[in-house]
Amino acid sequence: MKSNVSVLDQVDARTNLAGRNRLELLLFRLETEQLYAINVFKVREVLSMDGVKLTHVPGKHHTIVGLTHLRGIAIEVMDLSLALGLSPISDPSNCFLIITEFNRQVQGFLVNNVDRIINMSWDRIMPPPQGLGSRNYLTAVTDVDNQLAEVIDVEKVLAEIMGMDISSDDLMESSLGSDEMVDIPPVLVVDDSSMAHKQITKTLDDLGVAYIRCWNGREAHDKLQELKANNKPIKDQLLLVVADIEMPEMDGYTLTTKIKSDPELQDLFVVLHTSLSGMFNKTMVQKVGANAFLTKFSPDELRTTIEREVANFRERTGR
Repeated sequence: MKSNVSVLDQVDARTNLAGRNRLELLLFRLETEQLYAINVFKVREVLSMDGVKLTHVPGKHHTIVGLTHLRGIAIEVMDLSLALGLSPISDPSNCFLIITEFNRQVQGFLVNNVDRIINMSWDRIMPPPQGLGSRNYLTAVTDVDNQLAEVIDVEKVLAEIMGMDISSDDLMESSLGSDEMVDIPPVLVVDDSSMAHKQITKTLDDLGVAYIRCWNGREAHDKLQELKANNKPIKDQLLLVVADIEMPEMDGYTLTTKIKSDPELQDLFVVLHTSLSGMFNKTMVQKVGANAFLTKFSPDELRTTIEREVANFRERTGR
């Protein structure tokens, strides 16, 4: 099997995108001429399906077309057209397989054609149009050569199709009591995915910790400027920030860079919470000065981080 797109050949160059509000998108098509996109850092490689063997696995979701083995790893392969509610791919043997790594797992997405990789600014990535309803799988849209490209909300696809679990049996054993949390400042949750908001806020609700929600880095930065105008220390107004990396208008790297370069905000504890796993992303997180890096989605790791910051707040303030 020959790799058609080696997406990690220039890792150093891509690492330098951190904090510059830029990203690279892998563009592809399904059964129609519509252009779709996925962040390059989610992608391990892209393979031609010519020669790839798929083994049918009974009992799986109807969008899972089979199992393949790649370099010793068993990978479930999903027909992305079916997952998005479109017609199934007519000829899987004449397609491409996008191998992705996020949410601590490796998956394969079957697509008709791979177009190219583009480098662009996050301020060209816009939220999807309002009124699409809850059944859409878009996290953003952008214009590529006068054509609309739809950026897939992969977290939602995995959660609804592959059954990602967002619960934690251990949360009920937390050392925090919800009746004791009224004096704890809220957490600023920043993510463009409705599924990610649901996951994070479920953990915060279980812990009894309040939160403020924003849907992209620019909205969060505006909220922080609003809080600064209160003339109170920011650490007395927010417990911490939990931010996604991939977001329209302003990404998490740029938001973190702005926070850490602002004397009135730089003491904020910033957690970059992302499905972009891997050491290259950890390197970028360190580069922009984030305090922690959590891979989506582990409610117990998020809980541990929250509990630690609550303890630090209480020790600092005597509350």
